[in-house]
Amino acid sequence: MPTSHLVASGRATQSRVLDRRRLPESSGHQAPEKDPGARTLTLICRRTLMTARTPRRSAARSRIAAVGALAVAGALVLTGCGDQTKAKDPAPAGSDGKSAAGAPLANLVPKEIAAKGVIKVGSDISYAPVEFKDKDGKVVGIDPDIAAALGKQLGVKFEFENGDFDALVTGLRAKRYDLLMSAMTDTKDRQEGTEDGKKVGEGVDFVDYYTAGVSLYTPKGKTQNIKSWDDLCGKKIVVQRGTVSADLAKAQSEKCEKAGKGKITVEAFTTDQQAQTRLRSGGADAGSSDSPVTAYAVKTSGGGNDFEKVGEDVDAAPYGIAISKQNKDLTKAIEAALKAIIANGDYKKALANWGGEAGAVTDVKINGGS
Repeated sequence: MPTSHLVASGRATQSRVLDRRRLPESSGHQAPEKDPGARTLTLICRRTLMTARTPRRSAARSRIAAVGALAVAGALVLTGCGDQTKAKDPAPAGSDGKSAAGAPLANLVPKEIAAKGVIKVGSDISYAPVEFKDKDGKVVGIDPDIAAALGKQLGVKFEFENGDFDALVTGLRAKRYDLLMSAMTDTKDRQEGTEDGKKVGEGVDFVDYYTAGVSLYTPKGKTQNIKSWDDLCGKKIVVQRGTVSADLAKAQSEKCEKAGKGKITVEAFTTDQQAQTRLRSGGADAGSSDSPVTAYAVKTSGGGNDFEKVGEDVDAAPYGIAISKQNKDLTKAIEAALKAIIANGDYKKALANWGGEAGAVTDVKINGGS
């Protein structure tokens, strides 16, 4: 940027030199001024300012000069002559150079993020249709579309960075990410940084933006009469590690054992796609995922021939955008932006792109999970 300014300045200087050479001195002519009035005003401004700034030589001359200078200066201020030694204040802008009108909530973005123009998003990008990569490797889904709409309000770009789901909160604590968007259920444990009643680290704040339940699914045509979690006793289920599905499977297994029905064998994977692959190959009796993910897998995997959903959804809860408790300003900015896109319709459009309208929220809550 500084280099371009220097080049521009050099070109302007050269242009003025060439202007002086266009008419020979012997011609007796001078190039006409583009705006004689502007030049006159500039000269008057300079002379007036010089007069006003000239040191006093004698009391009488000082009073006369001061009165004259003030009279002329006052008139010129009204006609556009001001202090030309001060630079004009820049127009308010978002971090990407947009004006406040182009990004209406740009002023809410924390300065360190606005300076970069980017919000780093930690996400497990393997959870279609919430976030995943298409055939061209582009990150797509409900979360990226919502993030894009939020970015328009805030004047920043949301950049998704892939990570293992069960390591995302740790990455947020380490400041590798500014926030998390990864179909993450807002729970008290995550808010408080606890696990099985034990403190494991700093908690996070959630801006809740979607509602999802937990579903069961089986290989198509092989339901084995599984209609609820109680029917899983003595069977094998596949889940993604660190999810609500994994927690439910563990709790249900303990319940089955107490009832003398045989524990559930729970096989946990790093990604939900790995769990689906295991079930598809016949390595388990059932799988469990969040409701929008199950619905998408049932509809698309194998052209709709791999899986079928069984039973009713359970444990409906909010997805939240997770933000460090030390970054309250960012939490407020995301909250305001989410309210804005719900009001202007961009939020519903993002959900409709992926058939996710059923989980839409109408109001925005902070830490609304239990």
